[in-house]
Amino acid sequence: MTDTAILAEPVLTITVLGHRPAPQGSKRHVGRGRLVEESLRVKPWRQAVHAAAEAAVETAKCVPLDGPLSIEVALTVRKPASAPKTRITWPTTRDSGDIDKLLRSTFDALTTAGAIADDSRIVEVVARKMHPGEGVDALDRPGAVIRIWQLGEQR
Repeated sequence: MTDTAILAEPVLTITVLGHRPAPQGSKRHVGRGRLVEESLRVKPWRQAVHAAAEAAVETAKCVPLDGPLSIEVALTVRKPASAPKTRITWPTTRDSGDIDKLLRSTFDALTTAGAIADDSRIVEVVARKMHPGEGVDALDRPGAVIRIWQLGEQR
Protein backbone atom coordinates (compact mmCIF):
# COMPACT_ATOMS: atom_id res chain seq x y z
CA MET A 1 0.00 0.00 0.00
CA THR A 2 1.13 3.53 -0.60
CA ASP A 3 1.73 5.86 2.32
CA THR A 4 -1.50 7.67 1.46
CA ALA A 5 -3.56 4.49 1.61
CA ILE A 6 -2.01 3.32 4.88
CA LEU A 7 -2.67 6.59 6.69
CA ALA A 8 -6.27 7.02 5.64
CA GLU A 9 -9.36 4.93 6.22
CA PRO A 10 -10.76 3.35 3.06
CA VAL A 11 -13.38 5.42 1.27
CA LEU A 12 -15.46 2.31 0.71
CA THR A 13 -15.54 -1.15 2.30
CA ILE A 14 -17.59 -3.89 0.65
CA THR A 15 -18.28 -7.31 2.14
CA VAL A 16 -19.63 -10.09 -0.07
CA LEU A 17 -20.94 -12.99 2.01
CA GLY A 18 -21.97 -16.52 1.14
CA HIS A 19 -20.99 -16.53 -2.51
CA ARG A 20 -18.09 -18.44 -3.94
CA PRO A 21 -15.55 -16.20 -5.74
CA ALA A 22 -15.42 -17.13 -9.42
CA PRO A 23 -12.80 -16.40 -12.05
CA GLN A 24 -13.62 -14.46 -15.18
CA GLY A 25 -11.36 -15.57 -17.93
CA SER A 26 -11.62 -17.94 -20.77
CA LYS A 27 -14.55 -17.88 -23.11
CA ARG A 28 -15.62 -20.59 -25.52
CA HIS A 29 -17.11 -20.24 -28.94
CA VAL A 30 -20.65 -21.65 -29.25
CA GLY A 31 -21.24 -20.81 -32.90
CA ARG A 32 -22.38 -17.87 -34.99
CA GLY A 33 -19.79 -15.59 -33.43
CA ARG A 34 -21.13 -16.06 -29.89
CA LEU A 35 -18.77 -16.46 -26.94
CA VAL A 36 -19.82 -17.59 -23.48
CA GLU A 37 -17.96 -17.71 -20.18
CA GLU A 38 -16.30 -21.03 -19.40
CA SER A 39 -17.08 -20.71 -15.70
CA LEU A 40 -20.73 -21.12 -14.76
CA ARG A 41 -19.94 -19.53 -11.38
CA VAL A 42 -18.85 -16.15 -12.74
CA LYS A 43 -22.36 -14.71 -13.28
CA PRO A 44 -23.60 -15.42 -9.71
CA TRP A 45 -20.32 -14.08 -8.29
CA ARG A 46 -20.51 -10.86 -10.28
CA GLN A 47 -24.16 -10.41 -9.25
CA ALA A 48 -23.24 -10.88 -5.57
CA VAL A 49 -20.37 -8.37 -5.77
CA HIS A 50 -22.61 -5.96 -7.71
CA ALA A 51 -25.36 -6.12 -5.06
CA ALA A 52 -22.93 -5.73 -2.14
CA ALA A 53 -21.17 -2.82 -3.86
CA GLU A 54 -24.47 -1.04 -4.61
CA ALA A 55 -25.51 -1.38 -0.96
CA ALA A 56 -22.12 -0.09 0.27
CA VAL A 57 -22.23 2.88 -2.13
CA GLU A 58 -25.74 3.75 -0.94
CA THR A 59 -24.74 3.51 2.72
CA ALA A 60 -21.57 5.56 2.21
CA LYS A 61 -23.47 8.00 0.00
CA CYS A 62 -20.61 8.18 -2.46
CA VAL A 63 -20.60 8.56 -6.22
CA PRO A 64 -18.53 6.23 -8.37
CA LEU A 65 -14.96 6.62 -7.16
CA ASP A 66 -12.73 8.14 -9.80
CA GLY A 67 -9.10 9.08 -10.11
CA PRO A 68 -6.26 6.82 -8.95
CA LEU A 69 -7.56 4.06 -6.68
CA SER A 70 -5.90 1.56 -4.38
CA ILE A 71 -7.81 -1.65 -3.71
CA GLU A 72 -7.33 -4.43 -1.20
CA VAL A 73 -9.24 -7.66 -1.84
CA ALA A 74 -9.37 -10.57 0.61
CA LEU A 75 -11.04 -13.53 -1.11
CA THR A 76 -12.31 -16.40 1.02
CA VAL A 77 -12.59 -19.54 -1.10
CA ARG A 78 -14.07 -22.93 -0.29
CA LYS A 79 -11.75 -25.35 1.51
CA PRO A 80 -11.60 -28.74 -0.22
CA ALA A 81 -12.99 -31.70 1.71
CA SER A 82 -9.63 -33.43 1.29
CA ALA A 83 -7.70 -30.61 3.03
CA PRO A 84 -6.61 -31.11 6.64
CA LYS A 85 -9.19 -29.72 9.08
CA THR A 86 -6.81 -29.12 11.98
CA ARG A 87 -4.25 -26.87 10.29
CA ILE A 88 -4.15 -23.86 8.02
CA THR A 89 -3.61 -24.66 4.35
CA TRP A 90 -3.08 -22.50 1.28
CA PRO A 91 -5.74 -22.42 -1.47
CA THR A 92 -3.47 -23.54 -4.30
CA THR A 93 -5.75 -26.00 -6.06
CA ARG A 94 -7.22 -25.39 -9.49
CA ASP A 95 -10.66 -25.22 -7.84
CA SER A 96 -9.69 -22.10 -5.85
CA GLY A 97 -9.14 -20.13 -9.07
CA ASP A 98 -6.37 -17.96 -10.47
CA ILE A 99 -6.15 -14.80 -8.38
CA ASP A 100 -5.83 -12.56 -11.44
CA LYS A 101 -9.03 -13.96 -12.95
CA LEU A 102 -10.83 -13.70 -9.59
CA LEU A 103 -9.85 -10.03 -9.49
CA ARG A 104 -11.02 -9.46 -13.07
CA SER A 105 -14.56 -10.62 -12.31
CA THR A 106 -14.61 -8.67 -9.04
CA PHE A 107 -13.36 -5.42 -10.59
CA ASP A 108 -15.85 -5.64 -13.46
CA ALA A 109 -18.70 -6.03 -10.96
CA LEU A 110 -17.46 -3.02 -8.97
CA THR A 111 -17.59 -0.98 -12.17
CA THR A 112 -21.08 -2.07 -13.23
CA ALA A 113 -22.37 -1.42 -9.69
CA GLY A 114 -21.14 2.17 -9.81
CA ALA A 115 -18.64 1.78 -6.97
CA ILE A 116 -15.76 2.80 -9.23
CA ALA A 117 -15.88 4.80 -12.45
CA ASP A 118 -13.78 2.23 -14.33
CA ASP A 119 -11.38 -0.51 -13.35
CA SER A 120 -8.65 1.26 -15.34
CA ARG A 121 -8.54 3.75 -12.41
CA ILE A 122 -7.05 1.04 -10.18
CA VAL A 123 -3.33 1.73 -9.89
CA GLU A 124 -2.54 -0.42 -6.88
CA VAL A 125 -3.82 -3.82 -5.75
CA VAL A 126 -3.21 -5.97 -2.70
CA ALA A 127 -4.95 -9.32 -3.05
CA ARG A 128 -4.99 -12.58 -1.16
CA LYS A 129 -7.08 -15.71 -1.17
CA MET A 130 -7.57 -17.95 1.80
CA HIS A 131 -9.83 -20.59 3.25
CA PRO A 132 -12.59 -19.69 5.73
CA GLY A 133 -11.17 -18.47 9.05
CA GLU A 134 -7.56 -18.94 7.95
CA GLY A 135 -6.12 -15.51 7.29
CA VAL A 136 -6.32 -11.75 7.54
CA ASP A 137 -9.91 -10.71 6.79
CA ALA A 138 -10.95 -14.32 6.13
CA LEU A 139 -14.69 -14.74 6.39
CA ASP A 140 -16.39 -17.76 7.96
CA ARG A 141 -17.67 -18.81 4.53
CA PRO A 142 -16.79 -17.99 0.90
CA GLY A 143 -16.95 -14.35 -0.10
CA ALA A 144 -14.74 -11.27 -0.08
CA VAL A 145 -13.78 -8.16 1.82
CA ILE A 146 -12.95 -5.29 -0.53
CA ARG A 147 -11.48 -1.97 0.59
CA ILE A 148 -11.02 1.01 -1.74
CA TRP A 149 -8.88 4.10 -1.18
CA GLN A 150 -8.70 7.21 -3.34
CA LEU A 151 -5.10 8.25 -3.82
CA GLY A 152 -3.99 11.85 -3.89
CA GLU A 153 -1.33 13.41 -6.04
CA GLN A 154 2.12 11.87 -5.92
CA ARG A 155 4.78 13.85 -4.13
